[in-house]
Amino acid sequence: MAGTAVHRIGIVVFDGVKLLDVAGPSEVFSEANRMGACYELTLCAVGGGSVSSSTGMTIAADADAIDPQLRFDTLLVTGGDVFPAHPVDPQLREAVTSAAARSGRICSICTGAFILAAAGLLDGRRATTHWRHTEVLSRGYPNIIVEPDAIFVRDGTTFTSAGVTAGIDLALALLEDDHGEQLARQVAQSLVVFLQRPGGQSQFSPTLSGPRPRTSALRSVFDAVAADPAGDHSTPTLAALAAVSPRHLTRLFHEELGTTPAKYVESVRFAAAKAALESGYTVTEAAERVGYGSSETLRRAFLARLGVSPSAYQQRFRSAQRRDAVVGAGASRTR
Repeated sequence: MAGTAVHRIGIVVFDGVKLLDVAGPSEVFSEANRMGACYELTLCAVGGGSVSSSTGMTIAADADAIDPQLRFDTLLVTGGDVFPAHPVDPQLREAVTSAAARSGRICSICTGAFILAAAGLLDGRRATTHWRHTEVLSRGYPNIIVEPDAIFVRDGTTFTSAGVTAGIDLALALLEDDHGEQLARQVAQSLVVFLQRPGGQSQFSPTLSGPRPRTSALRSVFDAVAADPAGDHSTPTLAALAAVSPRHLTRLFHEELGTTPAKYVESVRFAAAKAALESGYTVTEAAERVGYGSSETLRRAFLARLGVSPSAYQQRFRSAQRRDAVVGAGASRTR
């Protein structure tokens, strides 16, 4: 790729920035440089100097983020645990607003989306962020069309990505736009990552992490379903357990959970199926244990919810304990 034009990338950092938000994309572009691309990376912080990352490691900035002379082909805004728990610092917001006006592509990683949102750069656009914060982003910025399951979202020249490692997915997509699939694939192979990760980010989020219901009738239903996901949990059966009518039970579910009894039971069964697969049960065993009835029914549920098959999910998320046991058994046989 002799003669490749320099592509300037500005990476905005701040105190508390997730180290991998910086390091992941930087490795993608640096690896691409070793294969013939020509990316120039500049770390920018308000005031210049150094910032402290999420690990406590110090990151030295190359430039002051408020420097009006800075111009980038791609502006990459990183995230950190400080968002959305705290508002975006006005100086950081203004620096990003100003730099974005002098940049080509505007991108964010993880909770960096909250910085772009505070700067008004996502108004009227599709966007995403870490699955844990998509609802907060949607409530706080109703003009943004939040896509909670996306690994990354492209809306024109604006890109947003999900949590932490999704910055690598985004960087590979940008690289593919700049230099084509072949180079992006070579970089992905070198870094031992997916060129295009299968499924969305909902496969990484816990399904049932919400608070328990306020109503005692619903709490009894919750306990019964959790105790035996494969049991008979039709709406009439659950209503009888709660000592209310099926209509009243449905109303309680809508008021407290925004869903129906049937959909709630399905979510519990799905979470239980994931846990069974993570523990090492086969797809057929998991389907039978949680009430799906057949492996095909479970397969359809996984494809509909996560975009991956149960076996593909299991390969990524089965318990380390079970893997270690298999490795240990293999080692014993070789002695």
